[in-house]
Amino acid sequence: MTGAITVDIAAPIASLVTLTERGMEDAPKEIAAITEYHAHVYYDPSNEEDRGRAATLRAWVEARFPARMGRWHDVPVGPHPGAMYQIAFAPELFPTLAPFLMLNRMGLTVLLHPETGRPRDDHTRHAAWLGEILTLKTEILPETDA
Repeated sequence: MTGAITVDIAAPIASLVTLTERGMEDAPKEIAAITEYHAHVYYDPSNEEDRGRAATLRAWVEARFPARMGRWHDVPVGPHPGAMYQIAFAPELFPTLAPFLMLNRMGLTVLLHPETGRPRDDHTRHAAWLGEILTLKTEILPETDA
């Protein structure tokens, strides 16, 4: 004799509501949302050796990758707490450029994040740090690109 199987669907639905209320996702994000990546390389502009390492890393990246190099910012800009420059690159470069930065950052701190149209999440929830984790001024970042 086969018995009927009963399934209580109320509990899983309640769990999804609870997850969503806590800021957790009920479905994975699609990686196709990533239009490019940014790597922010931080340095101390008053330390000649530190700035020299940042310049060497920049030259190495420029020589090896078709990335867009941002300007040197010797003072904090945007959400960034210190001097830095940005490296913008296509998702196709991630498998080679990200490991290159990991192996060649020479002690510099690097913030690596995707661009998905959600600046606050991209700089926080979606970000990876190489080296020291710095505190960003996230309150100035919009939730979405306007």
